[in-house]
Amino acid sequence: MQQQQKLIFEKSVSGRRCTQLPACDIENKTALPQDLLREEAPLLPEIAEVDLVRHYMALSRKAHGVDNGFYPLGSCTMKYNPRLNEEVAAMPGFTDIHPLQPTASVQGALKVMQLLQQYLAEITGMDAVTLQPAAGAQGEWTGLLLIKAYHEAHGEQNRTKILIPDSAHGTNPASAAMCGFQVVHVPCTEDGFVDVAALRSLAGPDTAGLMLTNPNTLGLFEKDSLEMADIIHKAGGLLYYDGANLNAIMGIARPGDLGFDVCHLNLHKTFSTPHGGGGPGSGPVGCKKALSPYLPNPIVEDENGQLTLNFDNPNSIGQVKAFYGNFLVYLKAFTYILSSGADGLKQASQGAVLNANYMLYQLKEIFHLNNTFPCMHEFVLSMEDLKEETGVSAMDVAKALLDYGIHPPTMYFPLIVPEALMVEPTETENKETLDFAIETFRKIKEEAFADSAKLHQYPLQTPVRRLDEVQAARKPILKYQKSENQ
Repeated sequence: MQQQQKLIFEKSVSGRRCTQLPACDIENKTALPQDLLREEAPLLPEIAEVDLVRHYMALSRKAHGVDNGFYPLGSCTMKYNPRLNEEVAAMPGFTDIHPLQPTASVQGALKVMQLLQQYLAEITGMDAVTLQPAAGAQGEWTGLLLIKAYHEAHGEQNRTKILIPDSAHGTNPASAAMCGFQVVHVPCTEDGFVDVAALRSLAGPDTAGLMLTNPNTLGLFEKDSLEMADIIHKAGGLLYYDGANLNAIMGIARPGDLGFDVCHLNLHKTFSTPHGGGGPGSGPVGCKKALSPYLPNPIVEDENGQLTLNFDNPNSIGQVKAFYGNFLVYLKAFTYILSSGADGLKQASQGAVLNANYMLYQLKEIFHLNNTFPCMHEFVLSMEDLKEETGVSAMDVAKALLDYGIHPPTMYFPLIVPEALMVEPTETENKETLDFAIETFRKIKEEAFADSAKLHQYPLQTPVRRLDEVQAARKPILKYQKSENQ
């Protein structure tokens, strides 16, 4: 059992310091107004430098990330990020610039943005790209605003409905609602694909578009994608591609060639830039020519051999992010694309699909699968049978994985699979790691039948064991509470 680590405030000793500031040599001639002054000094920890360093080093060792263990978080693509990307993004020529500098002094940065726009357009089969959105969900929102602007410009304000399959990415309905659309759910068939007949019956003159995640969140490629595109286009709607799962088809198939009119990408997933605790993210949006007049301002353009930022597009939906987006994330994705090349990007997708299918076919002998189809880059296990037979839930299995040094898969998603665990091994894991994970799943199942009570207690070796997750969500403690003797 690991020893509970003290908070930084609990290590504080009055009068102890980790730095010495020189005496101020500027006379203070302007006193602050009395009503702005604190009644007492702020509560700050007083600690020596060596203890401060050790404290945060200890915290870092307790954090689980893709750099120190297997992280098969389904739908999130927590792949290993090459250090070359970080080195490029840390170059002073990129980190020391300011977003308000004259464009003549940042031509190199603008060139990166211009080339990245071009590369992403080519990879997705789109005609134009904006880099602005800060994450996938904001990319969804931006793409839907483009669809809305397109219909309004064509006098079709009656198109108020967005069709979204049950197997869609989780943020799709929220993004559509935020844009003022009515969300219409499209059911899936028993084998996990969109019910095309149901889609056909739902599409009509009030349809603004269809949001489709392909591969879907069951890890299946929607084989009827072209037929669905034909249905929506004939109804006068547009197709939105959720690019969260592009890591399965990058370099193999392009959304633009599958009939999609607009898409977003997750640079912090598919294009190897850290996200989650290592963020920030980036969710560029690409679109076909008909939608390009509505892209957010500004767009990088070439004007007489000089790169500029054009803020003057009168049809633009407006800016969706301060300045130009998360620039250093662009650099990491740009480096990944250049270092991988077209063949490397394709191999990344092939490796992701191969690894996922290897795990799937090993685990299907151990756990119940929601389908028998080959998967793409991820797959979904159901712990429903295990729970009925032993009382051990998907949550119990996930907690047990922590003690083996494996980050749990995505739990209880998608909602259409009971007791779901959604596994995405990514292309950067080797066979030995996959075999270790498969054997770990096998051990946990054996233990569930041998001693199910113990499974309810996991994890046993982590710094913090089972929390009251309902209370943590409803009544989180977000700041340190000063005790009476401090």
